[in-house]
Amino acid sequence: MSRSLTITWQDPMPLAQAARSMSGIEFLRAVRDGRLAPAPIQELIGMKLAEIDEGRAVWELVPGEQHYNPIGVVHGGLAMTLLDSAMGCCVHTRLPAGVGYTTLEAKVNLVRAITAKTGTIRATGKVIHFGGKTATAEGRLEDAAGKLLAHGTTTCIIL
Repeated sequence: MSRSLTITWQDPMPLAQAARSMSGIEFLRAVRDGRLAPAPIQELIGMKLAEIDEGRAVWELVPGEQHYNPIGVVHGGLAMTLLDSAMGCCVHTRLPAGVGYTTLEAKVNLVRAITAKTGTIRATGKVIHFGGKTATAEGRLEDAAGKLLAHGTTTCIIL
């Protein structure tokens, strides 16, 4: 049986400009609260910024069949994307206006399969170290009962 999914998004350039003109935590709170349009990747895969505090970020997603790989489970890249977002955004919360970052390195361990029956999954990122040139963070991807699905670490370069 055929299925379809329609995706719409807004021009991402105003969002990118806002990211450069606001402190990281102000920017991410505006995204969370809907005062800024979501990034296209949020619309594409259906992720939502659920919580944001200094040094901490939580992204949520309800996995569906559209996220499946050829063997009938959610593609590991979805877990990686959620963890990369959570770990990167927790670093972003510590940045002043006009300062950027990007992921320099990330490591993810996938420990349980995710399916459409898993329900809401939450990726939580927490800053481990925040320096002048680099920052490190850790992340956990869990189901609603707190069962670990994946975990990871990242190093971000401060630009």
